[in-house]
Amino acid sequence: VPALATERRFAQRLRECLEAEQLLDGRYQLQQLPGGRVALPMLEEKLSQLCLPPEMPCELVQIQDPVPSRASRRRTPAQKLREELRQLLGRSWSEELERDVPHAWQRHGDLVLLSEDSFKAALWERLGPVLWETVASALGARRVARRGRVMPDGMRTPSVTLLLGQDGWVEHVDNGIRYTFDVTKCMFSPGNITEKLRVASLPCSGEVVVDLYAGIGYFTLPFLVHAGAAFVHACEWNIHAVEALRRTLVLNGVQDRCHIHPGDSRQLELRDVADRVNLGLIPSSEEGWPVACCVLRKDTGGVLHIHHNVETPPAPAPPQTPVLPAEQGSPEAAGSDGETQHPVENGGMLGAGIRPEWQRWAEATATRIRELLAELHGRPWSTSVLHIEAVKSYAPHVQHLVLDLECRPALP
Repeated sequence: VPALATERRFAQRLRECLEAEQLLDGRYQLQQLPGGRVALPMLEEKLSQLCLPPEMPCELVQIQDPVPSRASRRRTPAQKLREELRQLLGRSWSEELERDVPHAWQRHGDLVLLSEDSFKAALWERLGPVLWETVASALGARRVARRGRVMPDGMRTPSVTLLLGQDGWVEHVDNGIRYTFDVTKCMFSPGNITEKLRVASLPCSGEVVVDLYAGIGYFTLPFLVHAGAAFVHACEWNIHAVEALRRTLVLNGVQDRCHIHPGDSRQLELRDVADRVNLGLIPSSEEGWPVACCVLRKDTGGVLHIHHNVETPPAPAPPQTPVLPAEQGSPEAAGSDGETQHPVENGGMLGAGIRPEWQRWAEATATRIRELLAELHGRPWSTSVLHIEAVKSYAPHVQHLVLDLECRPALP
């Protein structure tokens, strides 16, 4: 690190001059040198701007082992990344490059997965491997990859380029479950964490579950590891996801309680086995509804977890209803913070009731499933909405929902 060395009695004045011109390197502390001198760390790319009063005796020295400043030790990984890139590029640094550096990324073990819109400026290409080595060093990783757009091949295959490292296989721990997959072949969706946690809490002890769209095991593993399912039939047609699921089952020691059915789940030959069926496909799992009806136990039925994207226009602003003074002090009308409390319907996100669009979709789905079951078995069935879960916003005015639908054969 380049630094200006001066006598201690001049150090404070020199420091004020350098700070005023923004020439000091804030990553490092001032350092004591032999002979009563002090070294002030300089930004290398700013040395050409140095202009000091002639009466201030100093010389340029090189500090081999600079001591990090306290502020530097508190830097976030994003700040550290930017500072190291600025130092790497020197005078070539620009506002365009600043905007091109990512603010966030996914981490899977020792691999950092960058967003598709990061490091797109032409200058980055000229740096070659040095750029990715710098990124890995700043973010505490050994491998770096960058994702592109998800391919429209029906399997949500990621377009991921490995930039540093030889292997895309990673491990990811989520709710105490170890997943492993190749980031260049499969994608991991952190946005479904609330639904994975909910599945993990379901009372599935002793049940047989069919997971029609298993992927790398997003829901298969919570059913097995936390929810206590006796056995899971996992269906998946992406060969790379199948391999990841096999490895993940072994990692978690549950391979003996799961059978993988590779291929198109619409061709599944299972019948009359499931107490519970998971249909975790969006934007719609409707093509899997007939199969779900076939695998449900025909004597007792079971529960379907049906994923779907539902258009949800913005809710109109509620009318302002004045609260009478007598009601303000009522323990039934107010919470501990004084706000009026409203009952929350079963399902939906915390603090929000079920939207009319969601209810209409749920009722229409329950009717269609009831018709499919009656056609399949030649006798009436009943269906009832147990719960509607709002998982996340999928797009503007589109909500990813899960319907828990209980299906039972009607009593004779």
